Amino acid sequence: MSNIVIDAINLNKTYNPDTIPVKAIDGVSLQMQRGEFAALVGPSGSGKTTLLNLLGGLDKPDSGSILINGTDITKLSENRLVDYRLHNIGFIFQAYNLVPVLTARENVEFIMLLQNIGKAEREQRVANLLNQVGLGDKMNVRPSQLSGGQQQRVAVARALASKPQFILADEPTANLDSHSASNLLDIMAMLNKEENMTFIFSTHDQRVIERARRVITLVDGKVTSDTGLVKTQPA
Repeated sequence: MSNIVIDAINLNKTYNPDTIPVKAIDGVSLQMQRGEFAALVGPSGSGKTTLLNLLGGLDKPDSGSILINGTDITKLSENRLVDYRLHNIGFIFQAYNLVPVLTARENVEFIMLLQNIGKAEREQRVANLLNQVGLGDKMNVRPSQLSGGQQQRVAVARALASKPQFILADEPTANLDSHSASNLLDIMAMLNKEENMTFIFSTHDQRVIERARRVITLVDGKVTSDTGLVKTQPA
């Protein structure tokens, strides 16, 4: 079985092609192996978030292919792509994106309801995940009663709930203080090491960059440097 989770080939993406074209992604090719802890970095407007959205199937390239475990997601219909994302890709967003009227438990459980997972398995998985991120005592608390760091940890648990192939994190520490950001990174590094979970970050945060074992730099939509996959597990 191949260890390559993502194989992106010659991706191109231009916004506003009929007015003032903006070349967001320009001929990007890269592979991601299982167990990576990688950061996409670069100045604002370099294409980091666009590339993350392409890899996650939230947007489609104008040309090029994105193979996830051999499935080219650029060829899927919109309905099949929604289903594929649901079962294969976890997302963590800068703004947390928790449902405010749901408790921490219900936020994590929601994606499993969409996957039609039985109640007993849902309850066990939710309890395990919230315990893993240190929020086992906050299961019945709503987001408004949680700190920013706690809300982002709920978002990590939610991203893991679907048992995805990999997790895409768009500026996950941007709204957190230093202590909360460090705690969140500790948790994600632990999940990466113990579960061999693949994390790909889009970030400006030096704290994330220092933790990453692979750093891919984008400038004007092009990859200008890539430290490569040094190792699949931290020392």
